[in-house]
Amino acid sequence: MTSIDVRDLTKEYGGRRAVDRLTFRVRPGRVTGFLGPNGAGKSTTLRLVLGLDRPTSGTATIGGRPYTALREPLRHVGALLDAQAAHGSRTGRDHLRALAASNRIPCERVEAVLEETGLAPAARRRVRTYSLGMRQRLGIAAALLGDPAVVVLDEPSNGLDPEGIVWIRRLLRRLATEGRTVLVSSHLMNETASFADHLVVLGRGHLLADTPIRDFIHARVRPGVRIRTTDGTALAALLARHGYDAVPTEDRGWTVPDARVEDIGRLMSEAGVPVLELAAEEATLEQAYLDLTSAEAEFAAQPQEA
Repeated sequence: MTSIDVRDLTKEYGGRRAVDRLTFRVRPGRVTGFLGPNGAGKSTTLRLVLGLDRPTSGTATIGGRPYTALREPLRHVGALLDAQAAHGSRTGRDHLRALAASNRIPCERVEAVLEETGLAPAARRRVRTYSLGMRQRLGIAAALLGDPAVVVLDEPSNGLDPEGIVWIRRLLRRLATEGRTVLVSSHLMNETASFADHLVVLGRGHLLADTPIRDFIHARVRPGVRIRTTDGTALAALLARHGYDAVPTEDRGWTVPDARVEDIGRLMSEAGVPVLELAAEEATLEQAYLDLTSAEAEFAAQPQEA
């Protein structure tokens, strides 16, 4: 089993502790979203996992070994941390060929990942002519080059157009289905919710959560039902009789926390209360994330006055 194991990982910079005794495991066969506010320690943790920095204490291993101990590491771990890292004077194909040669990866893989990422038509163009989205695809192509068991991506949707965003979602799901270990750092909550099975959340260098995404959401946000009717008095009386609290909304509707659409709909139908709107208010990852991390952000704007 090729997992990423972080144990009591700590990193200090000039007396400031960027990562503080982190312990978590990223398992194969699922996509793990790596979340946290700016300054939470996500980038530092990824650098420590990938051997780009040394920990002050603790360990970060991949399949039981430090990244720096892996021979031909691209065959084991594919990573994208910086889409601007490719040399601008090289063509996309030559950039991948150089990486392949350094890790004894067959040239056939270069052509395969160019096709897979949609870059084959631009393979002969110099990287400096690529858009941000194309550079992002090139970085993902490099991460997939060695057909690795572990894939680590930092903000993979950055710069991608809508088609590219749909493509990256499907790619991540496929990689997990194939049994690979997939760790994806992102600030985009809706995107993370579309592909992640599990979450690791940091705040100020500490571990805040390590849990399945559904459990994370449902533990912090109460789902409910949204209703609009022409007879608010009858609705409020009906719900009160059955133990529900109805909260008025600004659009002259009502929200009923901790309720299900089918239950509320049945009650309204039996009582003859007219229905203009009846919809589930699903809890979202963004709501749950903000609830957990509101006190953990290093940089936060002041609320706007209405």
